[in-house]
This record gives sequence, C-alpha cells and structure tokens, in this order.
Amino acid sequence: MGNFFLIPIIFLGAIILFSSFFIVKQQTAVIVERFGRFHSIRQSGLQMKIPLIDRISARLGLKIQQLDVIVETKTLDDVFVKLKVSVQYVVIREKVYEAFYKLEYPHDQITSYVFDVVRAEVPKMKLDDVFVKKDDIAIAVKSELQDAMLDYGYDIIKTLVTDIDPDAQVKEAMNRINASEREKIAAQFEGDAARILIVEKAKAEAESKRLQGQGIADQRREIARGLEESVEVLNKVGINSQEASALIVVTQHYDTLQSIGEETNSNLILLPNSPQTGSDMLNNMVASFTASNMIGEEMKKQNPKPKK
Repeated sequence: MGNFFLIPIIFLGAIILFSSFFIVKQQTAVIVERFGRFHSIRQSGLQMKIPLIDRISARLGLKIQQLDVIVETKTLDDVFVKLKVSVQYVVIREKVYEAFYKLEYPHDQITSYVFDVVRAEVPKMKLDDVFVKKDDIAIAVKSELQDAMLDYGYDIIKTLVTDIDPDAQVKEAMNRINASEREKIAAQFEGDAARILIVEKAKAEAESKRLQGQGIADQRREIARGLEESVEVLNKVGINSQEASALIVVTQHYDTLQSIGEETNSNLILLPNSPQTGSDMLNNMVASFTASNMIGEEMKKQNPKPKK
C-alpha cells in the first residue's frame, strides 16, 4: 500500500525538479515573475526558478528587428505619394524591464511616430524634392523615434525611406516628361551629326571641285603645249601657223569621230557628219585665218604706232 503512494510522489517530485530548470537562448532575455510581480531578468544559458512560485512571464529577443511602415501623404504641389519607411530597432539589454512593462505594443507606437513625422515633413516639399531629400526624411524620423522610444527601452538603429510611389497618373506624366526630354536630347545630337555631315560633305565637294579645276587647268595647259609643239613641227615643213592650226582642228575632229565609233552603245550624234565635213572645215578655217590676218594688217596701216 505504501508503494502505491510512493510512485506518484516520486513522479511528481521529478516533474517539479525538471520544471525548476529552463534554458534561455542566445540574444534572448527572459522575465521571471514571482506571485505575479516582477522578480528578475535572466540572460542566455541554463537558469533556475522555484516551481509553482516563479513563472516565465515573457521572452524578449535582443536581435535587431525591422518594421516596414507605408505612409500615404500629399506633397506641396498636391501630389499624393506613398512612402515606405523601414525602421530597424533593438531592445536595449539594460532596459528589458522598460521594454516589457512600459510599452505593450511597440510596433503600433513606432508606426504612429513614423506617420506623424512623415506627414509633417513631406507636405513641405515638392514631389521632386521628396526623391532628392528622402535621406533628410529618414533622419527626421530617426531623430523623433530615438527620443521617444529610448524611455521605453528601445534603441533605433537606422531608418530608411526604401520606396517612394507617386500616384499612377503622376508617374505616367513623369515618364512622358522624361521620354520627351530624352527625345529632345536625341534630336539635338542627330541635328548636330547631320550638320557636321553636311559641312564635311561641302568641304569634300569644294576640295573635289578645286582638284577637278586644277586637273582641267593642267589638262588644258598640256593640250596647249602639245598644240604649240605641233605648230612648230608643221612650220618646219613649210606650213604656216594658220594652216597648221586648221589642220590640228580637223585632226581632232576625226579623232572625235573615231572615239564615238568605238562606243557601241552610244546614242551621241555629231552634226554635221557628212564625208566632206572635214574638208569644208579645213577650208573655212584657213579662209577665216587669212581674212583675220588681212583685217589686222589694214588696221595697223590705218593706226600706225606713234614714234617715240
């Protein structure tokens, strides 16, 4: 009969003994209460409490935590915008008591302060300034939170404005403005390129014309030199200058006819093209040169040069 009661007592004693010990994980703080009142704060490791008298009231993490708060507000130029503010905070190890007993809902408290600061700062700025000065907004949020949450046992590590989302119509308008600006810049570059191309093309054409004119001048100079040499050769065999010039012209005429005949697909027609054309040309030129010389001689007789 005694053994029947001994076994439950031993079992109950084992349960009480094991319940006296508990483990606290790394970066965690445990609040122990005795008869409903705060008793102690236990850090990481194997800890002990009095069974049925002490109880674990809460476990608070000491790691850095992040809370994302989305705030919708209006800018100075009447544009509605949503800001995502990320708050990184941590429970101060020396103020675990304040963090648990003074503030019941830390997330709600932090969210309220973020809303208050953002809706006080953003309406002072235009939309473009919100993007440029987002770091200033984050600093203002941190400063306000740091002062308010420190008494509650929380340290604000960092605040970041991670996203700025204007109204959909405003974003579309901004995209159109950016596209127009880029098209304007592209048009300017294209215009500059076209202008440079035109200038360079004009320079190239001018240089080409200059070289072409120089080539024609050199060609005519060589032709004249060749004609002069031909006349000198003909003069040596008793043909005067007028007859030599006429003969050279007739020779060039026949050379031209030969060149035209060598072109099989040419549509060029040389007029006049009768067989006696060369002979008539030669006679006419000789007669013209002779008449010209006679007129020149008569003019010299009528207008003699004055004697010095």
